[in-house]
Amino acid sequence: MGAITPQLIKELREKTGAGFTDCKNALEAANGDLQAAIEYLRQRGAVLAAKRADRVAREGVVLAATSPDGSKAVLLELNCETDFVARNAEFIHFAHEIVRVLLEKAVNSQDELWSSDIGGKTLGNLRDEMVAKVGEKIHLRRYHVLATDAFFTSYVHAGSRLAAVVEVLPSQPPEELRPLLRDLAMQVAAMQPEYVRREEVPAELYERELQLHRQQALSEGKPPEVAEQIARGRLEKFLQERCLLEQAYIREPNQTVGDVITGAGQRLGIPIEVRRFWRYFLGETEHGGN
Repeated sequence: MGAITPQLIKELREKTGAGFTDCKNALEAANGDLQAAIEYLRQRGAVLAAKRADRVAREGVVLAATSPDGSKAVLLELNCETDFVARNAEFIHFAHEIVRVLLEKAVNSQDELWSSDIGGKTLGNLRDEMVAKVGEKIHLRRYHVLATDAFFTSYVHAGSRLAAVVEVLPSQPPEELRPLLRDLAMQVAAMQPEYVRREEVPAELYERELQLHRQQALSEGKPPEVAEQIARGRLEKFLQERCLLEQAYIREPNQTVGDVITGAGQRLGIPIEVRRFWRYFLGETEHGGN
């Protein structure tokens, strides 16, 4: 059995991030062999992860990121069991590592994702080590990898519980336009639009809302012609709240998002178009983007 020195324990801790006692026990089990001790800790993490597989993980982080050229974007939700772990720097770093792998590699399944090599170990190894260290279930609940011939911009709200990605044109926006594009992603995250423009609202939803407001006005004792005017006014407000381009712009509420985009395009001499958007909120029922 090799000598288990404080220096050897320190080296194992630096390589794995595990606690002092866990590293000492691993080295004892591996007869002082550093690589065998690393594998021991990985296996222990995998066992703990399996034991915790049926536990509920409702806390965590939501992240969004784009490739440097804006042609690829990633949204993900990584869950843990407590807010304490969700705010842990190593847990957040692990979430960013997943995002980085998804942005840089072609991954077709979670199995491929966890098998991805990151500096001598797999992403799955890193996950299992994290489980062993924090003592909680860690679950990648969902993610989207998006590709475009246009341009993606993203925003992550402080606290990493809310994030958005927006697809826009031009495909190579000038630098002076980038802050506005980021603000569009912030708008989507904060104001929760459901459609880019009113033309996308399904006809059945349009008619249902109109009928609802019409009946409400009639039940308030309004004459039919007045009820119709009230219903259409309320429908207009509904559309202004649900359609991104008609929402009040978060930085200049006296203008709509559409007005701001049009103005920026005129100043820069380029047409600006919002194609689609995606929004993640921690713990929400999963749905696709707009």
